[in-house]
Amino acid sequence: MESIRELYRIGQGPSSSHTIGPSRAAERFQRMQPGAAAFRVTLFGSLAATGKGHMTDAAIRQALLPAAVEILWEPHQALPRHQNGMLFEALDAGGEILGDWKAYSPGGGAIFGEEEAAVQHHVYELDSMRDILKYCTQQGMAFWEYVEQCEGQDIWEYLTEVRKAMWAAIDRGIHAAAALTGGLGVSRKAWMFYRKVRLNGPNLIQPEGFLPAYALAVSEENAAGGEIVAAPTCGSSGVLPAVLRHVQESVECREEAILRGLATAGLVGNLIKHNASISGAAVGCQGEIGAACAMAAAAATQLLGGTIRQIEYAAEMGLEHHLGLTCDPVDGLVQIPCIERNVFAATRALNCANFANFSDGSHRVSFDEVMQVMKQTGHDLPSLYRETSFGGLAKAYRFPPQEKE
Repeated sequence: MESIRELYRIGQGPSSSHTIGPSRAAERFQRMQPGAAAFRVTLFGSLAATGKGHMTDAAIRQALLPAAVEILWEPHQALPRHQNGMLFEALDAGGEILGDWKAYSPGGGAIFGEEEAAVQHHVYELDSMRDILKYCTQQGMAFWEYVEQCEGQDIWEYLTEVRKAMWAAIDRGIHAAAALTGGLGVSRKAWMFYRKVRLNGPNLIQPEGFLPAYALAVSEENAAGGEIVAAPTCGSSGVLPAVLRHVQESVECREEAILRGLATAGLVGNLIKHNASISGAAVGCQGEIGAACAMAAAAATQLLGGTIRQIEYAAEMGLEHHLGLTCDPVDGLVQIPCIERNVFAATRALNCANFANFSDGSHRVSFDEVMQVMKQTGHDLPSLYRETSFGGLAKAYRFPPQEKE
């Protein structure tokens, strides 16, 4: 498995696969073709189907400045290696093609070319939860210690930057009050949730305190194209920071403990990315929100004093109870249902952590088994439920509402 640096990517929203990845691919192609006068970029599959709502074209144009860029959209045609495919063409002043390159954005901001394998620079020798559990049990290690052993001491410096970026997104989001762009008329709600809880205090109606406000804050920042941390994706970026900050404020965790929670969450996300998928275009929202819930549940369980077996159990529940979740963003925007899903996944992650900590960690279905079920379920989902906006809520709802024929 790769370093968790490849999982936690700090960048602009609203989508790691649709903005961060294509932007990185465009920059790479520009370096490959320094003499190009202009570029033509064809987007395929999910990138074309939801690219306008995800601001894919804007991200590519920005990366290729100052050259002129023509964007072509092929939503009903997919390249062979992934649903998020791109064809870059470099043009001379007369419009003749100087060179081309097919690239893919499989999720989390990663990219690879047609001629390449989806290359991974292996940092972790073990790539299953079963083997990692066995090794850590034999060595008397915590999951975060295993991460440190594989990544080196400098991982803490990187995770410090990740934590700062997460907290900054929360802080910006809880004070921003404006409608999100895109035409759906979705207003920011984080500030309202935060203000009401602050004025009324946690009560029976709102037992999670500021948790919903924090998840909303990051998700809304992401939808607005602000800087967030893909954890593991931009669309699910609100879950983990909300849970971590809520637990920190509830039990007064030190910075060191939060960073260790990030390490453990990163290990869980890495396992899902390596063995299944974190791409909504490949496996639906279960690979994004489900993975984020599993990561947050694992981190919270650790912060609340859980053992490694209880942590594995919490992560398994977080993923299991999102099986089959479709990716059907309305108008291709990361707003409906994406923003609210971050809130409910954060709440569920905390429930998973509490449930696991009350147990002895024993359970029937393993985390590894759920990963494989999630992968197969995603492949069995029709493509209209995998980030194409052709089915589900995206088909049922239009703004402004349209008359049914």
